[in-house]
Amino acid sequence: MAENLLIHTGSKEEKYRELLPQLQALVSSETNLIANLANMAAALKQTFHFFWVGFYLVEGDELVLAPFQGPIACTRIRFGRGVCGTAWKEAQTLIVPDVEQFPGHIACSSNSKSEIVVPIIKEGNVIGVLDIDSDTLNSFDETDARYLREICTYIG
Repeated sequence: MAENLLIHTGSKEEKYRELLPQLQALVSSETNLIANLANMAAALKQTFHFFWVGFYLVEGDELVLAPFQGPIACTRIRFGRGVCGTAWKEAQTLIVPDVEQFPGHIACSSNSKSEIVVPIIKEGNVIGVLDIDSDTLNSFDETDARYLREICTYIG
């Protein structure tokens, strides 16, 4: 197993294209979900230098904090609350250019300015979400959404 990522400088899309096969190889040989989530969060943080990258997993009617990279985070988020809970409820990727403008945003960190949340769907059910925060406004777009959705299909 590779100990280091090989990502060259380039556009966001070029970085995702280099990262995806490496992530897929990394998680395909490991069956432990927590280990895979931890490495995925680290790889995304290392590649893109996002403010916060992590996962929440569904437990009953809450999302519970799972592996992440970044400052301390909210531990539990209820169904339909905040960006993560809304992405879970709607089973849709949410791109939030300015978190202050999102109704019901949960401020785990005042340094978070924009966010993308991608639901992790298995057999038609949301089992968790990938949550990424940036400390700048308007950090995420359809390029992020497309590649992050692909990365979420590696979880299983």
